[in-house]
Amino acid sequence: MESRFFAIGIAIAAMALGAVGCATDGTDIDDSGIDEGTVGRGTGTEFDDGSMGSGSDAPSQMIGALQTVYFEYDKSTIRSDSAETLRTNAALIKNNEGWGEIVVQGNTDERGSEEYNLALGERRANAVKRYLVDLGVPSHRLRTVSFGEATPAVPGHDESAWRYNRRSDFASN
Repeated sequence: MESRFFAIGIAIAAMALGAVGCATDGTDIDDSGIDEGTVGRGTGTEFDDGSMGSGSDAPSQMIGALQTVYFEYDKSTIRSDSAETLRTNAALIKNNEGWGEIVVQGNTDERGSEEYNLALGERRANAVKRYLVDLGVPSHRLRTVSFGEATPAVPGHDESAWRYNRRSDFASN
């Protein structure tokens, strides 16, 4: 009986540690109630050819460890506060060759025309790719795609949502 309670205690502790380990960047929840550290973390799996990733294989699940990179309004330059995120992502990609090709997905908020937002999303994805390549990630391991405004991470029509939708996140191919 005592070993049963011990096993249950271990299981509960493991679940608690897993929950704590999800927000690895220490970002607090802001006044919008959204934890910036977990929004849009590489969860997208729809590719530009319309295919969908299965989401069931281990490498695809591991890709979720890659952190999203956020952008300023109408910009595709890497923010200074994204440098550490990209260094961490580069190390993860380089140390996990089994992940294969990584898709860098460029996204925008809803402002601007569809055509403009697709181009801006592409510039954002390319900026992230260039930064990762500069950090030593082989370019053949990275592919870019733009979703423009089509895949918002957070619904809404104001800055509290838009700031999370101006991003590049990651998926496996």
